[in-house]
Amino acid sequence: MNRPHVLNALDVATAQAIRLAADQLNQRQDLRCIEFSGAGRAFMAGGDLSAFADDFAKADNVVHALLDALEPVIATFQTHSAPVIASVHGAVAGAGLSLLAACDLAVAGASTRFLLAYNQIAAPPDCGGSYFLPRLLGERKAAELMYLGENWNAQDAQAAGLINKVVADEELISVTADMVAKIAAGPTLAFTQYKKLVRNGRDRSLDAQLAAEREAFCAATKTADFREGVSAFLARRAPAFLAR
Repeated sequence: MNRPHVLNALDVATAQAIRLAADQLNQRQDLRCIEFSGAGRAFMAGGDLSAFADDFAKADNVVHALLDALEPVIATFQTHSAPVIASVHGAVAGAGLSLLAACDLAVAGASTRFLLAYNQIAAPPDCGGSYFLPRLLGERKAAELMYLGENWNAQDAQAAGLINKVVADEELISVTADMVAKIAAGPTLAFTQYKKLVRNGRDRSLDAQLAAEREAFCAATKTADFREGVSAFLARRAPAFLAR
């Protein structure tokens, strides 16, 4: 996201630009990891409220325009074959928190602050906040963000399960790059199957999930990466996965 003069606050144009980037990602078959980050002093300070104040009678039209652009982005994060890492710093608020929660992994600078902030504008969350946050944190912890307006630091967010790793602010870029490189060198086809299993498992019975795992594992045995992984393990060498 690249609207640093307003801490990447979302207006319709920015949301549409993010949608365009996501559409381009969906056209790529060679991607093995996706990084989602923000330019400037913050990841995202939520929505740009000035568009609502221009004409409150038409504020819902702004909501529709924003979400028409952003909901396909959330779908991309969930369904794309490549894992998505959120690399966050500064403020992560409102829709920024919801979008963070939609990613597969998250790393944060030590000074990052996290807040849902919808309580401040008398609106419920959008961008999947009411879906992803209770699943990540549990309903009780998610309720703290909404009802009590909790403002978490990076350590709070990690303890709650919102993010995976906290690093020094000055190390965020390099640590993120290392994580991206590690994932990109990994067994991409297996990661894709894992994403599908997790996503579809939310609505399956245990028996159905076990059957899906069995099918996915058997399919994996037909890949070149599986042969490479098993052979490398037995030979006590590092594997070289090629996403085939």
